[in-house]
Amino acid sequence: MAHCEPSAHEVTLVDAGLEILSEEECLQLLETTRVGRVAISMGAVAVVLPVNYAVVGGDVMYFTGEGVKLDAAAHGRAVSFEVDQIDPDGECGWSVLVVGRAALAGVGAQARAEALGLYPWPAGLRHHLVRIRPELVSGRRVLS
Repeated sequence: MAHCEPSAHEVTLVDAGLEILSEEECLQLLETTRVGRVAISMGAVAVVLPVNYAVVGGDVMYFTGEGVKLDAAAHGRAVSFEVDQIDPDGECGWSVLVVGRAALAGVGAQARAEALGLYPWPAGLRHHLVRIRPELVSGRRVLS
């Protein structure tokens, strides 16, 4: 169920029924869910892939194997990460966008991520931990 009530803080509306979320609230919402989508540019095409993740020390982290996500991290590419919760019946919901550079996380970060319960959900060799350090965080809530 999406949290559709307006924030307790001052609400900024772009249009009736649309609330722009503060960075603080975006970061709080980011920690309430465990599945998001990472968008990676491949030339003129953006690839959007689902990942299970955790927030560790303010960074978004997820495990991956060989492929597009690992390549982006190995080369420090800019990526976008999005999470949301939508209530279709209530016609409301929220979304949070994080933009930053993907990088391979170190052993210390991996230990902290695993202590928080992060592990790759799919079977296979997915032992590379990717970190996205937020450079831009934004979010919106659609109010019913």
